Amino acid sequence: MTSACFHCGEPLPETPRLVVAVDGREQRVCCLGCRAAAELIRDVGLGDYYRFRTAAAPRPEVARDDVWATYDRPEVQAPLVGRDGALAVVNLLIEGQRCAACSWLIGERLGRLTGVARANVNPATARAQIAFDPRAVGLATLLRAIAALGYRPHVLGATDTLAVATRERRTALKRLAVAGFGMMQVMMIATALYIGAVDGMDPVIREYLRIVSLVVTTPVLIYAGQPFFAGAYASLRARHVGMDVPVAVGIALAFAASAWNTLTHAGDVYFDSVVMFIFLLLLGRYVEMLARHRAGSTGEALLRLVPATALRLVGDVRERVPVAALAAGDRVLVPAGECFPADGRIVGGATEADEALLTGESLPVAKGPGAMVIAGALNSAAPVEVELTAVGQSTVVAGIVRLLERAQTERPRIARLADRAATWFVTRVLVGAALVAALWLLIDPSRAFEATLAVLVVTCPCALSLATPTAITAATATLARAGLLVTRPDALESLAHADTVLFDKTGTLSLGRPRLEGVAVRGIARESALAIAAALERASAHPLAQAFEAIAAPPASEVAVHPGAGIEGRVGASRYRIGSPAFVGALAGPRPVELAETGVHLGCQGAWLARFEIGDALRPDAEHVVRELESLGLAPLIASGDDPVAVRRAASSLGIQRWHARLLPADKLALLERLRAGGARVLAVGDGVNDAPTLRAASVSLALGSGSALAQASADLVALRGELATLPAAVRLARRTTAIVRQNLLWSAAYNLVALPLAALGWVPPWLAAVGMSASSLLVVLNALRLARPPRRASARPAAPIVVREAAAT
Repeated sequence: MTSACFHCGEPLPETPRLVVAVDGREQRVCCLGCRAAAELIRDVGLGDYYRFRTAAAPRPEVARDDVWATYDRPEVQAPLVGRDGALAVVNLLIEGQRCAACSWLIGERLGRLTGVARANVNPATARAQIAFDPRAVGLATLLRAIAALGYRPHVLGATDTLAVATRERRTALKRLAVAGFGMMQVMMIATALYIGAVDGMDPVIREYLRIVSLVVTTPVLIYAGQPFFAGAYASLRARHVGMDVPVAVGIALAFAASAWNTLTHAGDVYFDSVVMFIFLLLLGRYVEMLARHRAGSTGEALLRLVPATALRLVGDVRERVPVAALAAGDRVLVPAGECFPADGRIVGGATEADEALLTGESLPVAKGPGAMVIAGALNSAAPVEVELTAVGQSTVVAGIVRLLERAQTERPRIARLADRAATWFVTRVLVGAALVAALWLLIDPSRAFEATLAVLVVTCPCALSLATPTAITAATATLARAGLLVTRPDALESLAHADTVLFDKTGTLSLGRPRLEGVAVRGIARESALAIAAALERASAHPLAQAFEAIAAPPASEVAVHPGAGIEGRVGASRYRIGSPAFVGALAGPRPVELAETGVHLGCQGAWLARFEIGDALRPDAEHVVRELESLGLAPLIASGDDPVAVRRAASSLGIQRWHARLLPADKLALLERLRAGGARVLAVGDGVNDAPTLRAASVSLALGSGSALAQASADLVALRGELATLPAAVRLARRTTAIVRQNLLWSAAYNLVALPLAALGWVPPWLAAVGMSASSLLVVLNALRLARPPRRASARPAAPIVVREAAAT
């Protein structure tokens, strides 16, 4: 009978004797919590977890008061839970998650709950994103289900995840300190023993030094080496070979042989190799953990920007309330030196706002009456009164954090391949070590142990497993600090291989700040035409609608937006359409000759009423960005719903040879499919609702932060500053990332190809094998951390604004 708990792997007590039946066999468990967790896993049909896991499960707490019930309260959920249509979306940090099987178990358990649409759990970051129907299942139920398995869920935004990371770093540092202290002591003793072996040493002193080495190494092995043995034990019990198996076998063999030789006063000892191996391996894992924490720190830093309380104004009364109690439409007073608690519009006073962490803008931005402010920005000049327009999960900063969390709940394809390769390699290493031992026993039994131990130590595939995730983590964090969010894990790999860039025009290559430059009317007063157009455009998120914002408009009803074509709605007793000639013509009939085809048109049943000329300036950095992308080998083209004249002028100004105009969203998608069918790997860049299908279907896509929420949700990358300047630098960084991943993988493979035969031939002693393996792991981590340097942004050439005529379908 095993002496360890079947569920958590901890020692079994003498009494009481608790058992649980799993797969027809009785298994002993250490406590009521482990028995309840094991029974739950069995009863919901997830018993395969125990076969696949590579680490022991955490020990669950015995049920106490229901600490999760408060999460079902609407005022608690408001700042924590986002929306995806009818679904609620919550992001969690799961404490106690130790391996891929843990992630599988949590995901499967949640997936079997009524009302859960999806549950993505990332084993590398210990984060989960759950989309659920709040009418069918409560957030507290989800948290209870995870806690019942023995894990501790933390709702991001409600829990100080920095404290969780701090605990993890503190534990790792303690183990590292114990291993480092032990290594220094044992290495000093080993130096004396090596010198004594050459110059001679009194046998009594030699045995004394060996015993001291045994005494110092034992706590290092038990405490600092515990993660390796726990992982290897759980892996073997689950009939799965993980990375910790050769590590634990090598350490255990070296220590056991050294202890035996010390007690029998014969043979060599390898205590120095044991402590050095543990220390260097822990150091490599600690550096990798720091890189992982750095990637997650961006979203947590953004969340910490939002204050906990705010001064709400109710008439002439000021009251300090929790930010969670605020609602859209409330008015708040934000004193100088405090951060804005939510998104809103300034209705009293003027100030300057520091938005550096949110947008990357280093200088404060002037904000007067009517100006928009965003949650988390610092009010740096004077008190202002703000009317809130978005609170909680509807704010800009919450949307940014959701995009970051989406990226952290998934793993890149190349990282999954590397993990599978590492598992395959471990199996071959163990077989190879057995063959080396057998051959040396036939050739020279005295050298069999050292050669086998060196093979196990020198070929540990830690560098292979660290090669990809460390590089991608460092690059993602670097881009986030530069204002470019990577929202899907495979984006960097796809961006590195892109060879074509497909631009939208309005709001992407142009500034998206259109102005009305001309009006031609037919059978209607100019003021009436403008009022009708403004009434319809109130429902549009298209940049061209901004040209009508300052015009007084009557109410419109039955408004329907047709992306890429125009808007239809009722104003007064008549139905109108505004947009492209084809769209308006379907209602108004054939277009009159006196109304030119270019421009934005307005019509009603059987009548064309007006044509509007709208101008927009190209972005100052657009030409330079296009030139840089071309120098990187990306062929640019424009796919726009705008008028051919406007698109041609923009393409000519930017030096783009290929352009397409008057495209509906379906037409853009068809163009993209033709490009991909021709072998192109397309980077799509856009900002509008009508760009969303193209952004989602492209090989890789970028949405501007100033664009629509749908475009951002569909894209692989989001430019928070709403500009193109970081795109060339992102392409360069993506290519550097791919190159560094390739370097790390090649180095890992080359190192093992060289080190394995040398160790098998007995030319590498165990202590040198430990140095080589750990140096290999540190090398790939440090090589990946070179990506932490911020990318250089494209600088715009000074030039006069280039104005082009717009006639887009709005």
